[in-house]
Amino acid sequence: MTLTLNAAWELSRQDTGLAIVSTLRADQTIQSSLVNTGIVGDRLAFVTYGAVKLANLRARPQLSVAFHSGWRYAIVEGRASLVGPDDPSPEVDAEGLRLLLRQIFTAAGGTHDNWDEYDRTMLEQRRSAVLIAPTRIYGS
Repeated sequence: MTLTLNAAWELSRQDTGLAIVSTLRADQTIQSSLVNTGIVGDRLAFVTYGAVKLANLRARPQLSVAFHSGWRYAIVEGRASLVGPDDPSPEVDAEGLRLLLRQIFTAAGGTHDNWDEYDRTMLEQRRSAVLIAPTRIYGS
């Protein structure tokens, strides 16, 4: 069954709001981890500082994201674009990155009592935004 990005993402909101992200290692095996995601424009997005995940995405930007609620599931496949201190983008300066990380965090349902502290932590941990351009969305 073909789904929209919004329908796939909303499925996760019915359960925990979490998704499983799978990337491809250099040895062609799969690496998976749990993340919170949000929708930013027409992209699925999350924030990470996972060294393995980022290394995999830098070398092989294709990935899949799995959502579920009970026995229903949705998969979003696509290519990741990275934006962060170690993944500069000509379109996003330091202030733009600070705002983008906040935007993804809130789109994923996050709230914060001290945004200055949040910004400092993101910078200290060298967090990167992962923006996924979907190429295929399907599920049951």
